Amino acid sequence: MPELPEMETYKSLLQPLISGQIITQVTVNREKSINVPVNQFKAQVENQKIEDIQRRAKYLIFHLQNGSCLLLHLMLGGKMFHGKEEDKPDRTVQVQLSFGNQHLYFIGLRLGYLHLLSPEMVKQEFQDIGSEPLDPNFSLDLFQNMMKNKRGKLKTTLLNQEFIAGIGNRYSDEILWHAQLLPDKNIPDLDVAQVNRLYESMRYILQLGIQQGGYMDPLYKEDSKTGKYQMFVHDREGAACPRCHAPIVQKEISSRKTYFCNNCQH
Repeated sequence: MPELPEMETYKSLLQPLISGQIITQVTVNREKSINVPVNQFKAQVENQKIEDIQRRAKYLIFHLQNGSCLLLHLMLGGKMFHGKEEDKPDRTVQVQLSFGNQHLYFIGLRLGYLHLLSPEMVKQEFQDIGSEPLDPNFSLDLFQNMMKNKRGKLKTTLLNQEFIAGIGNRYSDEILWHAQLLPDKNIPDLDVAQVNRLYESMRYILQLGIQQGGYMDPLYKEDSKTGKYQMFVHDREGAACPRCHAPIVQKEISSRKTYFCNNCQH
């Protein structure tokens, strides 16, 4: 599932491609991927200029000229591709926004969606979502205060979108590996130095993920930025730990496959 670095990469790449462009046609091949009748969706989206694109947590928000918003959550297996008809991947397209002969394809939206909402409805969708970990106001002091009365395991807590926004199964493993902390460690057992290290690792790994374009496939044909992030531990069971060379192990925590080094994470 795309997480904060992937959605931030998509946002930065889409801005120059479609921001300020007019949606000339809308194609909906799967009605369950949208939240209103197809005719209503098309009537409110076609011939609208995309004014801005924002990211919040794992979502993208496309702001339209008429004040409406398109809220995108790719969920598991979802992706996007921008380009001409002949360049798109050989995958089923659930929704397509056309900009003349260029198209933005929403692919693999089996669980994901593109919802047409008012700005007030978008705000309501986000009312229970936690702090953005890369926000300039997300300080070490704030994080320390958030962790003071927190209970539960580290992995589970990082996955909780009401606690911190945008971190999922992949980057939680990467962050905890970088911080040298075991994913099933209980938060009350952390000392101040470990909390500080977790904060620094969280910001470092997420920024590195953005700098290297996350792990997704290219957004368009000549895209040389997307997908350069190489996982340190996630999905690398049995491989050598990049830090101590012990084998990476996999364990299920909170029904999630979790990857870590049992030797140098403590």
